[in-house]
Order: sequence, then C-alpha cells, then structure tokens
Amino acid sequence: MRHLPLALATALSTLAVAPAAAGPVLDGIREKGRIVIAHRESSVPFSYVDNGKPVGYAVDLCRKVAEAVRVKLGLKTLAVEYLKVTPADRMPVIIERRADLECGSTTNNAERRQKVAFTVPHYVAGARYLVRADSDIGDLQGFQGKKLVSTTGTTPLKAIVAANKERQLGITVLEAPDHARAVEMVEKGEADGFAMDDVLLYGLRAGRPDPSKLKVVGKLLTVEALSIMLSKDDAEFKQIVDEEMKRLVVSREASALYERWFSTPIPPKNAPLNIPMNYLLKDLWKYPTDWGPG
Repeated sequence: MRHLPLALATALSTLAVAPAAAGPVLDGIREKGRIVIAHRESSVPFSYVDNGKPVGYAVDLCRKVAEAVRVKLGLKTLAVEYLKVTPADRMPVIIERRADLECGSTTNNAERRQKVAFTVPHYVAGARYLVRADSDIGDLQGFQGKKLVSTTGTTPLKAIVAANKERQLGITVLEAPDHARAVEMVEKGEADGFAMDDVLLYGLRAGRPDPSKLKVVGKLLTVEALSIMLSKDDAEFKQIVDEEMKRLVVSREASALYERWFSTPIPPKNAPLNIPMNYLLKDLWKYPTDWGPG
C-alpha cells in the first residue's frame, strides 16, 4: 500500500482487519442467547406436535442449524425456543422476526422470495388429492361440480383455484385453517377431497384412527421445493444456514434424517410412511443450492 495516499491506505488496512457487522437476526440471537424455531402442528412428518413437543424431519434439520449458529457465534450455550405457526401466519412471524427459522413444509417460490429467504430444499413434493376410500374420484377432473378443500395460505390452494378457473370445472373450493381440519372435512363428508402436497397427505392419512378409510389419488398438480424459511434481511445469517444445510447434505446426515422420518416407524402411531426419496430430491442434492421453482 506504499503507493496509496496515507488516508486511503489506513482506511483499507482497517477494513481488512475489521470483522463484518452482523445483521439484525444474528445480533438478536447473540443478545438474547436464544434462537426461535417456528413449527407446525400437523405437517407430518416434517413438523408436528407429539406429546406436546415439536418433532419432525424439518425440526431435526433446524436443530442442526441452530447448533451451527451457536458455534459460529462462539456461544457456550444457545437456548432453543419453539413457536407454533399456521400456514396463514408463518411468513409474518419470520418477517416480523418473532421467529428466526420456520421449520415446516413451506414451498420455496419466487413470490415468497420477494418477502423472505429460503435455504437448501429438504424435500421436493407435488400436490395430489386425499379422498375417502370409497370415492371414485381419481384426478382433478373428477371434482367437477364437487367440493375440494385446501389449507389457507398454501400453494396447492392457489393451484386448484387457478386450475378450476382455467378449466371451468365448477369446483367449490373450500379453505381450512390447518391440515388436520381439512382431513376431518373429508372424513365427515364436508368436502369430497383435500388438495395438498402428497407427502403430507400420506403422513396425515397414517395418523388417522383408521387410515384404510382414506386414499391418495391423482397426478401431480404442482412440483414444489420445500425449504426452511428465514429472514431476507440478514445475509450473514443466511450464509450460516446455507453452509450448514449443504454440509448436512454432502455428509449424508440429511439423508439419514430422511430415512429416520420417511422409512422407519414415527410417532404418534409408530408406523412407517415408507416413502423413498424421490429422484427430484436426489438430483437437487447432487449440487445443493437454495433453488426453488417459480
């Protein structure tokens, strides 16, 4: 730097040794000594409540991320707190920084990336339909003139509304506040089917008193990458989350967690879902990024 003006050389030297300023999320975590994980109530097997405690595939991934944040911040301990959210309030909770990570079954798409950030997807799903076992409905066309429910604030709801209008099917589209209520509506005959990510439908079906009374039908209406959601206002925090998710994928720790939640018995009924990893997720994990369709 001997050829630079003294003031400029001094400034550059200061920048070279000064630590990068943490963003608002990391500052808050460090100051409070805690990280808040938003979870769902009935998004089996990603994020749900069992015996009063949040459990699931996405919850386990978030616990790994929380530990990575603790190490990166150089904290001896970091308390983990949980906040239950619904499809309707999960984005406001992140935007308003009431939670640091949303660990559920949220779709990473362009519309949502205008307001929040996402990390490496942990699942690639597609929307199908849950119907009663005695139903003869096999696809979206079969709901013509009938009632089809989906959950408020979800991408499958938007997809069926758009398809219903485009194809002029005359479907009565209903909204439920959460997945559990939507399943009840199908069981009670209040709706003829429930449109949602197929993996969630299989999980919800497995958790019912008599799973044989329900079935999952239809071709994929959507293809959706499900990811942990976080604030878009803290690049350093996102970098920590992204790096840990990539490490989990490359080390195959994420694959082991997948096997735990999709191939072995899980609560509350201690029965396996028996859903092998699909080729879409396998391909995505070859070169893990925070990609999302749309």
